[in-house]
Amino acid sequence: MPKLAATMGVAVDAFEAAYWAERDAYDRGQADLGYWTAVGARFGAKVDEALSDELTGIDVAGWSNLAPSSLELLESLSEAGANLALLSNAPTSFGRWVRAQDWSRVFRETLFSGDVHCAKPDPKIFLLLLEKLGAEPGQCLFFDDRQTNVDGARSVGIQAHRWDGAEAARAALG
Repeated sequence: MPKLAATMGVAVDAFEAAYWAERDAYDRGQADLGYWTAVGARFGAKVDEALSDELTGIDVAGWSNLAPSSLELLESLSEAGANLALLSNAPTSFGRWVRAQDWSRVFRETLFSGDVHCAKPDPKIFLLLLEKLGAEPGQCLFFDDRQTNVDGARSVGIQAHRWDGAEAARAALG
């Protein structure tokens, strides 16, 4: 947040409030420029394409940290033959970045809310993922760091747990 706020020339608190107030539309498919323009409008900052691109790059980098223990878990599950999928509330720009990473190869499917204009915890996005996987809800196990998303998955019959790190996930996997 500090780097994004500094790039827009505003205080972190004001920036963070605007960032989250506009985020749902972005995660549901709003274009990068539209999102950053809406964020900037909350404190009178003008955003052009160049600034939007810079902010998008900073934002993607800020969300791009994958803990080594999580990567190890994903790789071991993939090597064991698990059909893994990634479902994320994220804009299309972040989805493009993820799909370009070597580690994304472990996922059979990657589904980003910005690409389908629907976000967790809406049951529709879970049903869409199940359709893409050709799977029944009871065949799937879902982890998320937000309880509301865990509840959304459970509402369609998916076994779901709150993400509390790779070791907790290993324990839940048995």
